[in-house]
Amino acid sequence: MTRNLAIAALMAGAVLASVYPGSAAHAATAAAAEASAVPRGDPAKGQTIASGVCAGCHGVDGNSGVPANPTLAGQHAGYTAKQLANFKSGERKNAIMQGMVAALSPQDMLDLGAYYARQQAKPRPAGDKELALAGQKLYRAGNAAVGLPACAGCHSPNGAGIPAQYPRLAGQHAEYTVSQLRAFRAGERGNDMNKVMRTIASRLSDREMQALAEYTSGLTGAR
Repeated sequence: MTRNLAIAALMAGAVLASVYPGSAAHAATAAAAEASAVPRGDPAKGQTIASGVCAGCHGVDGNSGVPANPTLAGQHAGYTAKQLANFKSGERKNAIMQGMVAALSPQDMLDLGAYYARQQAKPRPAGDKELALAGQKLYRAGNAAVGLPACAGCHSPNGAGIPAQYPRLAGQHAEYTVSQLRAFRAGERGNDMNKVMRTIASRLSDREMQALAEYTSGLTGAR
């Protein structure tokens, strides 16, 4: 694990501690362990699977052309593999995805993760600059009045995230990001570590969710 990644993991622990007092050491250790212990996949095999199973909804290179379907390009390999496993187990519920992953083996999931991690995500210029500016402020500083930590602590200032628990948000469709925040808030999605995202989403208004999504869609994830 690189020095920058280790620092990012510690930052994540500090942010989680603001939501769950006393959890900083656990969170930092968990983030660091996941970052260094994710099994490797074969991107060439992943490409073969992606071209036959995933391209229709997520694009040939993982850049989805449909706002309701997430962009997978540039996402951390371990995070993608985890989501696929969660869909298969039912921990994360989506009827379409559960059907798509039914025949995938754990190695297939790792291979897909490795393939998409190598693809270049395409950031989307903000359509509403005023909304994006509001999202930038919230993303970087949080909202102390409601106990909301800065998103940058776990997802990094540039939106690149921290492997493998904290996903890349940079370049993601705003519509998809909003849908997931709403799902966390409603308890419809529950595969987040220690209920962190469910807690955070519960402290966000619809307008704040839209602002954050508008801002992160324009991030590049570049370091």
